[in-house]
Amino acid sequence: MFAALTPAEIKTLPPSQIEAKLPGEHPSSYYSYANRLFFEGKKDEAILWFYVGQLRYRIYLKANPPSDPSGDPALFASLNATVGQKINEYAGGDPKMWAAQITGALKWDDKHSNDFSSKKKFKEVHAEIRAGLAKLGKQIESGAGKMREERKKRGLETRG
Repeated sequence: MFAALTPAEIKTLPPSQIEAKLPGEHPSSYYSYANRLFFEGKKDEAILWFYVGQLRYRIYLKANPPSDPSGDPALFASLNATVGQKINEYAGGDPKMWAAQITGALKWDDKHSNDFSSKKKFKEVHAEIRAGLAKLGKQIESGAGKMREERKKRGLETRG
């Protein structure tokens, strides 16, 4: 269906080439790209791409309910538990920036096609999942102070 980016390409291609291809990619590709950015020290950018990936994966799963829970649902859960855990732990150190990256992910998604899960065909699903992510961003922003206090109590880094 699509000429998918290979794992080697996600590791080696310039970001501009990867980002140009992402709208037609399986949502797991966004996670791979976010992981690359995180390990390259571009952690704030990694947050944005992680949330674009999560948004698009949630849309895909809702629009195409899988018959095999060991396929995409298991991969989605695994990616969130691995890539997502380290990115969210880092993001929690600066809730304002975290919320801004979620807003950025929503803006990027709005401006780019989703060739994997059509925005036209799955309009209601897109709207529902986007609203959920927007709500998360607002919750993070409104709970920033409490989040900082909790992180300090647990000895975790705070920034911003």
